[in-house]
Amino acid sequence: MSKKMNVESFNLDHTKVDAPYVRMAGKVEGENGDTIYKYDLRFKQPNKAHMTMPALHSLEHMLAEFSRNHHSRVVDISPMGCQTGFYLSLINDDSIDEVMSLLEKTLDDILQADEVPACNEYQCGWAASHSLEGAKEMAREMLAEKDSWPVIFKDEEAS
Repeated sequence: MSKKMNVESFNLDHTKVDAPYVRMAGKVEGENGDTIYKYDLRFKQPNKAHMTMPALHSLEHMLAEFSRNHHSRVVDISPMGCQTGFYLSLINDDSIDEVMSLLEKTLDDILQADEVPACNEYQCGWAASHSLEGAKEMAREMLAEKDSWPVIFKDEEAS
């Protein structure tokens, strides 16, 4: 690719990454000194696998709700349109180790959950599209590979 794109992930060579992984994808500094850090929480290998929408949708609800029990500076968790992962935005936290700890604790919470938070027509825009078991399966798969989370590219080794 020759032209640099405005969106950081559009400049990432998706053929060279090795999911699952966790990486800092960018930062934006505010006028008042705060910095928003965006992390790429990649669950599935791009262009090889993806999460089903009901599982992804439930995982989004659970990550958004449960992550805030472990970290006070979560701004947002957003699913990727390609259905391979999520973006986590934190304010004033650039510690990749803390992010991985947060993700592990949150995925553990998901495995213990009896229901998907806000899974109803009042709190959700498509309440019929959820899968608690699908979300738990994605959590199990991600946790099983936690030692590889720091490895972003196929030719790297975990440190």
